Amino acid sequence: MDEHYRVCHLCEAMCGVVIRHEGGEIQSIKGDRQDPFSRGHLCPKAVALKDIQDDPDRLRTPVKRVGDRWEPITWREAFSLVAKGWQAVRRRHGGKALGFYAGNPTVHHVGAMLLVGPLIHALGARQRFSATSVDQLPAMLASLKMFGHQMLLPVPDIDRTDYFLCIGGNPAASNGSLMSAGDIMGRIRALRQRGGVCVVVDPRLTETAHQADRHLFIRPGTDVYLLAAILQTIFVNGWDRPGRLLALVRGWDEVRQVVARFTPEVVSTVTGLSVEQIRKLAYDFSHARAAVAYGRVGACTQEHGGLTLWLIQVLNVVTGNLDREGGAMFSHPAIDLVGLGLEPGGFDRFRSRVRQLPEFGGEFPSVTLADEILTHGDGQIRALMTHAGNPVLSVPGGERLDQALGSLEFMVSIDCYINETTRHAHVILPPSGPLEHGHFDLIFNMLAVRNVVRYSPALWEKSPDHRHDFEIILGIMKELAVESDWLDRIRMRSMTAVLERLGVEGVLDILLRMGPYGSSYPGLRALKQHVLDRELVKLWSGKFPAIRKTLQHTSLLSDQSMGLSMDRLRAAPHGLDLGPLRPALPERLHTRSGAIELTPSLYQDAMARLEIPQGAPQNEFMVIGRRHMRSNNSWMHNSHRLVKGPERCTLMMHPDDAARGGFTEGAMVKVASSQGTVSLPLEYTTEIMPGVVSMPHGYGHHRAGARLAVAAQHAGVSLNDLLDPGHVDPLSGVAVLNGQRVRVMRPD
Repeated sequence: MDEHYRVCHLCEAMCGVVIRHEGGEIQSIKGDRQDPFSRGHLCPKAVALKDIQDDPDRLRTPVKRVGDRWEPITWREAFSLVAKGWQAVRRRHGGKALGFYAGNPTVHHVGAMLLVGPLIHALGARQRFSATSVDQLPAMLASLKMFGHQMLLPVPDIDRTDYFLCIGGNPAASNGSLMSAGDIMGRIRALRQRGGVCVVVDPRLTETAHQADRHLFIRPGTDVYLLAAILQTIFVNGWDRPGRLLALVRGWDEVRQVVARFTPEVVSTVTGLSVEQIRKLAYDFSHARAAVAYGRVGACTQEHGGLTLWLIQVLNVVTGNLDREGGAMFSHPAIDLVGLGLEPGGFDRFRSRVRQLPEFGGEFPSVTLADEILTHGDGQIRALMTHAGNPVLSVPGGERLDQALGSLEFMVSIDCYINETTRHAHVILPPSGPLEHGHFDLIFNMLAVRNVVRYSPALWEKSPDHRHDFEIILGIMKELAVESDWLDRIRMRSMTAVLERLGVEGVLDILLRMGPYGSSYPGLRALKQHVLDRELVKLWSGKFPAIRKTLQHTSLLSDQSMGLSMDRLRAAPHGLDLGPLRPALPERLHTRSGAIELTPSLYQDAMARLEIPQGAPQNEFMVIGRRHMRSNNSWMHNSHRLVKGPERCTLMMHPDDAARGGFTEGAMVKVASSQGTVSLPLEYTTEIMPGVVSMPHGYGHHRAGARLAVAAQHAGVSLNDLLDPGHVDPLSGVAVLNGQRVRVMRPD
């Protein structure tokens, strides 16, 4: 029996696995005890690597829609249909009529990550959307404004902290998000065993809260008031201790001013926390030897998610816990996209056509995708390409988006399934299976709680008639070149020829050699020996900022770390440990001022406008989402081993609320909003705050035309069919997924 060592790519944790196989069949999938990052830990999702690979519903060849049926076609025919159909719409309506949507799994596929940008450029798609705006955008916006780059996301140094404040996150279910950490709950247990404290603030007593030292119920959407009150308390009592960060900060006095009116007494009624609880949080966090505040999906996707994620980082700065051991730190990944010159994104440089929502990194909020398709006029989207996305189930207003996709003149999906979204496509191009291509975590190594690197080769060679994401995208680009004018044709053919020759591993090898642990040019070793000479750094700073940053980062390394390449990774099947997180400021900052912008005007103005709610409508509930350890959005519900067991698509409600409404546990209830009505079983639990109900995310597999046999047997209902897409964070434009109001009724 053979063994294959790999990183599981089904979530952000980057756990190492050992796959035992014989005769082309997988016999077992277990944790890799020799992996320096996950150390043998593995969650139940890992079996889905086999299930997706072997899934009979997974497409193996391209298909085109002919009426209500699908016809298999060759790759040559598929690429030709895509290029001709796409360019026909472009000629009729222009680039503003072309859209692109990237789903969550895109970031898990290195081939796609390397080429999605060039593909969008080749397509000429002016309107771009992604799962970012129903997920982590507020965190990236705070990093852009405070640190100068959207990918400079501080990571909790969980292995060395003494106090972990988790707001709206549930790493026991997610395995950690924007905090890649193999065996995150093992790390939290280790934190507690060494005398540290874990505090969870959430409207639900989550799986993480069960293993924490303290859990505090908070009303959905009010985290901004809690954080402002914590900061106000710290300032009033003189508990602020920024230390060396004070010399790196601009906007210190301004942040004191914007939180001054949010006293614990003022926000207590709003949040549901007592004055004493708020003051204790402020005292304990500010007096811990090392503390870190962390917020995730529940904090991001609420009415004031933009302000909430900003104040989380302000709290880390004010208490001196940014860029220090045990606090919020920046990684030094082997492929450092920031150091290598990835341009910082922008925000609100232009706005969407229909609802005037701000762009972020050139993308519009996904909640307005349906508007842009259905609203007539110049710039109406007539053609759309999706990559690994299912926005019908993941974006508020799912029913309307479903209708919108059905009205498109032309739609293409790069996806392995005919799901609730791709069933509207005219052509579907399926990538190879999860074990048929190599894997490298281009993004999640930048978010890891420890600097590590690993490359996973393919377990099996793909069939000759299969294509990887990388090859599919190149095939589309080459065919688009045929349909383009002569200048674009030359450019695209030159680019695709180079990329075809290099392949994914060739591109990775270049990036590794140019990174902080590699040496891409003969002279770079000599330059490293003199990099501490600030005059040399200044000499390079004018015309070669990307090289300057690379040199500054490599100055942190010893000679022993030089020479990282694909060959070295192939020789280390369990991965390489590159050491703990280490201080990175001010060198890693990308702000124009060279300082931490503590109170950008965007946030200062929003805080000035922030009103404190007065009461709430009667006979309504606030609804929040939830996820399960055995799931990851909508795309893992077709694995029988992951969905078996008790019904998960239930409405959680506090027994006191159920008694007042006359609801019976286990009975069907109707949940209604301005968007529609769904029915699902009721689940009693004291683990949810009174006045709040919870539905899981990613269900709703009942739509005709989707071909997901197992998922259809556990169809459930979609939370996003209830959520109003018009309800967004006024600062960032991000969808409000948590805290919208619904009515709960007995069936007729």
